[in-house]
Amino acid sequence: METVVVNERAPSGANSTLLPMAIIGMLFFVFGFVTWLNGALIPFLQTICDLTAFQAMLVASAFYIAYTVMALPMAAIIERTGYKNGMALGLALVGVGALIFIPAAYSRMFGVFLLAQFVVGSGLTILQTASNPYVVKLGSSDTAAVRICIMGLLNKGAGIVAPWVFAILVMTGISGISESELAALSATAKDAKLDELASQLVNPYIGMAILAGLLAVAMTFAPLPDIEDEAVAGQEDAAVTLSGLMKFPQLVLGSVALFFYVGVEVIAGDAIGLLGKQAGMDTAAASVLTSYTMIFMVLGYIYGTIAIPRFISQQTALLFSAVMGIVFTILVVTGSLESSAISAGTLSLFGLPEIPNAVFFVALLGFANAMCWPAIWPLALEGLGKFTSKGAALLIMGISGGAILPPLYGHFADTGDGQFAYLISIPAYLFILFYALKGHKLRSWK
Repeated sequence: METVVVNERAPSGANSTLLPMAIIGMLFFVFGFVTWLNGALIPFLQTICDLTAFQAMLVASAFYIAYTVMALPMAAIIERTGYKNGMALGLALVGVGALIFIPAAYSRMFGVFLLAQFVVGSGLTILQTASNPYVVKLGSSDTAAVRICIMGLLNKGAGIVAPWVFAILVMTGISGISESELAALSATAKDAKLDELASQLVNPYIGMAILAGLLAVAMTFAPLPDIEDEAVAGQEDAAVTLSGLMKFPQLVLGSVALFFYVGVEVIAGDAIGLLGKQAGMDTAAASVLTSYTMIFMVLGYIYGTIAIPRFISQQTALLFSAVMGIVFTILVVTGSLESSAISAGTLSLFGLPEIPNAVFFVALLGFANAMCWPAIWPLALEGLGKFTSKGAALLIMGISGGAILPPLYGHFADTGDGQFAYLISIPAYLFILFYALKGHKLRSWK
């Protein structure tokens, strides 16, 4: 069991964690908002840059590949700066990435959009590398999943809001942007319409850059306690190296489980708009579909907050998530893209627009995915002691699943059918099932 050391300035007791949790919660809302903007950006950029499904999913790849490329460098920065200053740096990088969206919008150059996504992803890498182990170690390891669930509520709650904010700020006042309407325009008229649409990105991203800069300054002065890693028995003379991390099966397999989880989470949250367009929805309607997935993720986090560890353990929650993921994926593949009967009897009761049955089951994957992240983190970090910080970086590298699996989905959607392409999620959920049943228990490779 890992031990937490808090310096002499750090408060103690349940009430003492309230302010740090509130500050970190604000961060989770911020990077949830930025992350799940991708779900709105993907169908939007597919339209203004005239992209295939594979190319559109590179928007997610550029964002998530930053977690692999930058995770270890950012972990080294955190070791030098501490958690708090590292988080401030991460916010500043998000602001820089937001500014790059401005020339990207004016030029409509897809490569510049991808650069902006990578810089934003780099900023979120340091935020994630610092904030997730911080939350895990800010109390008992048995209730770590509950604390991460609370963070997840804020993160996915931001995911509900982000696509609607995007639609209001970017899509309002723009008409004639359905695929059929654009196809009917002359080349010159179409180019002018797409320029008009792209320019709508400028002011929102200027606002995001200003907000990120202000939050970076505020984080520098935030009253966060310092939390340090302490070696457990047998680790006193161990060097904290990447090869040293490889001796922890629960960590390595946990990183692989996160790889698959993030991959299927991004497909469910970001590619849902592409499936909506396949079902005949226009760009504006498809851009808000990520909110449906996030609604079900929030419900999943609420369930986890109530149930863990009162009624079920962290590993049992992960087991349920994997099984539900397999079931819902099969329903996505077999569901109708024409009928909206299921949402008519459920979502419409709450005033939400109806969506096709197959799209509804994609949204339900949000509920299945909700408990994966909160459960995998404490299970993977258990017993790491002084290896915790670098172990967290290895887990963060698992987020690269969001860079690899979505383009594979896009490839299969382009060459076959976007609905059947969801079958790529089945092997991912099977590995998560293995980790829940056995992988997290392993303490030796022998």
